[in-house]
Amino acid sequence: MTAAGHDRIGIFGAGYVGIVTAAGIAELGHTAILYDTDAAKIALLAAGGLPIHEAGLPELVARGVSSGRLQFTSDPGRAVAGCSAVFIAVGTPIADDGSADLTNVRDAAATIAKHLDGPAIIVNKSTVPVDTGDLVAGIVRDARLTRRAPVVSNPEFLREGSAVNDFFHPDRIVIGCDDAGAEAFLRVLYAPLGAPVIVTDMRTAEMIKYTANAFLAMKVSFANEIAAICAGVGADVTAVLAGAGADARIGPAHFGAGLGFGGSCLPKDLRALQQIAAAVSVQPALLEATLAVNRRQIERICARIGALTDGLPGRRIGVLGLAFKAGTDDVRDSPAIALIEALLAGGAQVAVHDPAAMENARSLLGARVTYALPDDAFDVAGDADALVLATDWPGYADPDLARLRAAMRRPLLLDARNFYDPQRVARAGIRYEGIGRSA
Repeated sequence: MTAAGHDRIGIFGAGYVGIVTAAGIAELGHTAILYDTDAAKIALLAAGGLPIHEAGLPELVARGVSSGRLQFTSDPGRAVAGCSAVFIAVGTPIADDGSADLTNVRDAAATIAKHLDGPAIIVNKSTVPVDTGDLVAGIVRDARLTRRAPVVSNPEFLREGSAVNDFFHPDRIVIGCDDAGAEAFLRVLYAPLGAPVIVTDMRTAEMIKYTANAFLAMKVSFANEIAAICAGVGADVTAVLAGAGADARIGPAHFGAGLGFGGSCLPKDLRALQQIAAAVSVQPALLEATLAVNRRQIERICARIGALTDGLPGRRIGVLGLAFKAGTDDVRDSPAIALIEALLAGGAQVAVHDPAAMENARSLLGARVTYALPDDAFDVAGDADALVLATDWPGYADPDLARLRAAMRRPLLLDARNFYDPQRVARAGIRYEGIGRSA
């Protein structure tokens, strides 16, 4: 176990964290073996395809495959054999009770323990509740291995849409372990990234990940609550948040009003953290409020659209953006999808566009909406009573406003990401409505 530039490292889980981690490790000079139980996904990767949309990832994967350092397999034995370390990067979906479902983690740990043929570090990179490291260590102990296999918590901090950049330019590396050899291995592995390393026990490392996501979500909900107040008093929330965010104790990042947070991480992790709190008899009031504000934001914006269009029944609404954020095709817990569902429930007819997420959204929305052609985003404005910007893709940044004005039945743009210049939109003869701001 050297991490000197030529180790063999297994990665369990071909989701976006697993793929980015495997491709990144290969780029650092190691051999990365990416394993998944989904043989079709592995076949797609082996054929040069990708199951996700992520900026910079196609090029990174192609380099890894071309070098021979990035490999894919649906054979767990091949993914583990001869490895210095095996990363668990499987999904932890939300269970019916709101907790994290650890089925995939348990299965991965048991499979790794079964196939280990030498000493190796087991690195838990999945987002998991506190004590999961102990759970994995217990599964390894139960396998009665004669080989050394310390367990480490090494949470990921990859943002969908910028995950490749985040891998190579992390704010910090968190290592949770009590094994000096494992710590040294990961320090050397990540040394080329030049990031600060935080070493803790496993439970603290697991809690760091949940705490970070909870705070980011709370910051978004706080911004949206301030936006609602700004709308009532006639202040511009963009200037308010910029002024407040200029305080170094607050910071401007992730501090904007809009549709709210979504995706595969923040909503799930907040609910899981609520369950962790409940298990230790803590009432997580801020977490509950964060989720409540996020839910209300969709209701508030849907109600505003209804008020501006004299009622939703029969109104045609064009929606730009379906992914939960720009840069990804992920529609899990997407605020854009939640808003569309609310509009449909209110009786509106909805036309949609997204440059990457249309197929994923189709599995949720089916034939209940009209899908624009991929290369003609603003066709959703045709005969529309309102156009809603739901995801701030760069391709939406410079619309032909004269065309929009002519195409719409009612020239109304609701900018749910505060993406556009209100004055420019208004000068084109289109009514502009932002979140906590006015034209």
